Amino acid sequence: MIQAIIMAFESLADRRVQWLLIRVILLTLLAFLILGFALWWVMDAGLDWIGLGRIGIGADNASVFGAFLAVVVTIFSTLLLFRIVAVAVTWIFADDIIDAVEDRHYPKHAMTGKRPGLASGAGMAVRSVARVVGYNLLAMPVYLLLLFTGVGTAIAFLLVNALLLGRDLEDMLVARHGKEQGAMRKLPRLLLGLTGTVGMMVPFFNLIVPVLATAAAVHMAHSGVSKL
Repeated sequence: MIQAIIMAFESLADRRVQWLLIRVILLTLLAFLILGFALWWVMDAGLDWIGLGRIGIGADNASVFGAFLAVVVTIFSTLLLFRIVAVAVTWIFADDIIDAVEDRHYPKHAMTGKRPGLASGAGMAVRSVARVVGYNLLAMPVYLLLLFTGVGTAIAFLLVNALLLGRDLEDMLVARHGKEQGAMRKLPRLLLGLTGTVGMMVPFFNLIVPVLATAAAVHMAHSGVSKL
């Protein structure tokens, strides 16, 4: 896996990948800002509709309570919403990223692979987003129960999203090459998903992680390291 990640970084020297990276970053930032603003608006409107006084919060404490909620929502959105947006945007350019990596390193696979249609790609992207939202909502009670441990919630969050991200990366390749050439073994797939999930928690670096993870998945699937 380490070799695959090193090769993924080397792919950033490819002009095709660089141009795709710029587009992924710009679209990710735009989508994240739009969704972040929409989330803030919904939260603000919801508080006004509920009425802070109804839940025992006086007007003097309203601004403090609102600020607290804003911080909580910001942290949650940074960890989850950004991951959803980044992967959804990556799905849009996934085939182009895979094309660039395969054309340069795996020409035989590039010739035999078949790009999924627009409808198929869109369907997989929607299912990916639905899985992220659904599984994290299902895991929410576990996240809350583990809060008292200090690190339990973070570990659970990382494991859940590592599994999901690893599956997303594999699906991109299976859709093109089938399970014979696109599938990865479970442990390497999990480790790649974990690396990508951790990387998405690092400010600024998280903008390039989806492209790097996609490129690394190509190398893992085709170089044979994930088959060992």
